[in-house]
Amino acid sequence: MSLDADTLADRRRLKRRLFLWRAGAVLALAVALIVVSADRGVSFRQAHIARVTIGGIIVDDRYQQDMLEKIARDRNVKAVILSIDSPGGTTTGAEALYEAVRAVAEEKPVVAVLGTVAASGGYIAALSADHIVARGNTITGSIGVLYQWAQLEELLGNIGVEMKEVKSSPLKAEPSPFHKADPRAIKATQDMVDASYGWFLRLVGERRGMEEAAARQIGDGRVFTGWQAVENGLVDALGGEQVAIAWLASEHGVNADLPVTDWEPNYPGSGFAGFLGRAAGEAALVTIDGLSGKTQQAKRLTLDGLTSLWQPDH
Repeated sequence: MSLDADTLADRRRLKRRLFLWRAGAVLALAVALIVVSADRGVSFRQAHIARVTIGGIIVDDRYQQDMLEKIARDRNVKAVILSIDSPGGTTTGAEALYEAVRAVAEEKPVVAVLGTVAASGGYIAALSADHIVARGNTITGSIGVLYQWAQLEELLGNIGVEMKEVKSSPLKAEPSPFHKADPRAIKATQDMVDASYGWFLRLVGERRGMEEAAARQIGDGRVFTGWQAVENGLVDALGGEQVAIAWLASEHGVNADLPVTDWEPNYPGSGFAGFLGRAAGEAALVTIDGLSGKTQQAKRLTLDGLTSLWQPDH
């Protein structure tokens, strides 16, 4: 029995809908597989030089460290450019970043390109590279460690506030902003700063081939321009990314024509699950960069622990 025209049209519409649903499901599965593979270190990129940006305040960032581990394993990454523009951050964060980059350097060459500022912890990040390139006007150096607190005792007294405390021992939570520091607390804090500073100086000596006296002489906390840093041995060459690529080509045989590809940490919300959440409207305040797969992750406004941070006085 022949089918009428309306029945045939309905069947065609049903087939089209089924096709669209199947195509959508296949596409979603493919995207999910790509994201999962990328998370596990499987790369779909061509051979390239990876650019890793170290910007802003440096803290202990496990997502950044995971990304560096993937770079070390990725056979399509032939070299790494560390693009550094940072005044520093926590000493622990700089230490963790240094160790993660050195692990990458065991597998492939790493070169640092310093931007406007690469000071304190930013210079520790530069030390993790095999070669350092800076602009002539780059601000770098500031080798040192800092511990600060505000002394509020007199201010609180002026407004009639007195802090009381009960603690287990005299040096607990010292030095305190609420009373004059015990000399023993100052001594203990100085010892802690000196230990971290000694570690920083040893890094400078080991990585830049300096004797301890030379490292200590230029490691007195001052900042240098890129020109000065080349003269005193903190930086290898002046220039930008092209100078860094030329070094990779001449010293490690890396093809200078390889594309330079940005790598970014996979912060929560930047992968496939994050994409689905945004599509469902679960993240109403996502920025435009967030929709393109980037996460605007705010660094902590306060830095706990010792800091290796350069900031000019105002």
